[in-house]
Amino acid sequence: MRWTAVTVLLLPMLWSAGCGTGAPRFSAGSDRSADVELGSIQLEGIASYYAEEFHGRLTANGEVYDMHGITAAHQTLPFNSILRVNNLKNGKSIVVRINDRGPFAKGRIIDLSLGAAEKIDLVKDGTAPVRLEILELGQSGK
Repeated sequence: MRWTAVTVLLLPMLWSAGCGTGAPRFSAGSDRSADVELGSIQLEGIASYYAEEFHGRLTANGEVYDMHGITAAHQTLPFNSILRVNNLKNGKSIVVRINDRGPFAKGRIIDLSLGAAEKIDLVKDGTAPVRLEILELGQSGK
């Protein structure tokens, strides 16, 4: 079950995240084990983007991939999760929705659509160090 994988990966971060400053609260539901203060959950790593080769193909959640859209791929977060992606090289950020799985290149934590990558000036270099802030967790199913 996907939610179990997300819980195992994020639970230690949730416990260590502490209290934030006014971020919206996420109340525990029947399949969630703790209250999470969204926005306080942050991950850092390398982002990349994907474009032409996948444009028009189906994403992992069944949508048609639009390289000009503002979406992203993550290996474990539930579909329709909303993240703020902060480019640590230039301070630019974009809010994206997870609709696909990836990246599959070692050491990368998120693949952005071309449209999202353009907004944070990631296209020229191809990759950039980023901080992901989870703003809203999607549902555990599709």
